[in-house]
Amino acid sequence: MSASYDPQNIFAKILRGEAGCVRVDEDEVSLAFMDIMPRAEGHVLVIPKTAARNLFDISAPELARLMPAVQRIARAVKSGMAAEGVVLQQFNESAGGQVVFHLHFHVLPRWSGVALRPPGGPIVQAAELEVHAAKIRAALAAQ
Repeated sequence: MSASYDPQNIFAKILRGEAGCVRVDEDEVSLAFMDIMPRAEGHVLVIPKTAARNLFDISAPELARLMPAVQRIARAVKSGMAAEGVVLQQFNESAGGQVVFHLHFHVLPRWSGVALRPPGGPIVQAAELEVHAAKIRAALAAQ
């Protein structure tokens, strides 16, 4: 049995406006923002606005509503960051690598010969993240 959803997790606080983030996109279902410990330049997180601990806790209809946002952001990350490809990562429970217990998808732009940084790296300042966010937002506007 998994633990219950904690409404004090950092992503819930971001959704409520109690914690800041560098926003990339938002709609009625999702919020996309820059990861503050990016594993690649342009690393974006996409989260549902519904309270779901992970993939096991979200209803199938809510997950189906979220996935178009994940796809839209992935396209914009690839285009905006001039990436050769994109990796999507989604972790479930501690043993599966989950650290923040609110469902989220990592969208990581990828280039041949460029390694991902290790997880849990240094925190990047908002001004630096904003440079990448602007490129991704421009790509979203062009979609």
